[in-house]
Amino acid sequence: METLTIVTSTVVPLPIENVDTDQIIPARFLKATSKEGFGDNLFRDWRYDKQDQPIKSFVLNDPTYKGSILVAGKNFGSGSSREHAAWAVAGYGFRVVVSSFFADIFRNNALNNGILPVVVSEPFLASIFEGVKADPSLMLTVNLPEQTITNNATGQTESFDINPYKKNCLLNGFDDIDYLLSQKAAIEAWEASHKPFEP
Repeated sequence: METLTIVTSTVVPLPIENVDTDQIIPARFLKATSKEGFGDNLFRDWRYDKQDQPIKSFVLNDPTYKGSILVAGKNFGSGSSREHAAWAVAGYGFRVVVSSFFADIFRNNALNNGILPVVVSEPFLASIFEGVKADPSLMLTVNLPEQTITNNATGQTESFDINPYKKNCLLNGFDDIDYLLSQKAAIEAWEASHKPFEP
């Protein structure tokens, strides 16, 4: 995975609450076992009509909005545990998703796939939506080492929580296997210093 430290970007606003994983990536696309191509079908049924024509009113089809930060309404990623939802978000190019609440399983899947889910207060979230509506060039800065998110237009900053292990993995671009490999020398040293158990 790519490392993630500080992300400064314009944002894509999705002010919809209770977005579930079937809306993020519809079930008919779950047959694939590779992560490739999932970004093409992110929010597929919201992005395209039944004739596979882009729905101009949907934010991902609006060239006004772009960036590597998705700002979503409360309770993002609810529903089934499909990891493909995180694959689709990452495959589209988002590195950070901001919301006032994430479903636990989606949050964990996001962290495991190089996406940083940032939980902010509802007033802070509302201020982002209002700011982006007034000025689509509004930028956010997400600082993972400091665990802060800043609205660059207003200077307003909030802190966010993250599991220390997952933070370390994101900062170093590790998945779980990469992390274990990074500890290989320490593991081998421990094994060498401990004799096998003999009954």
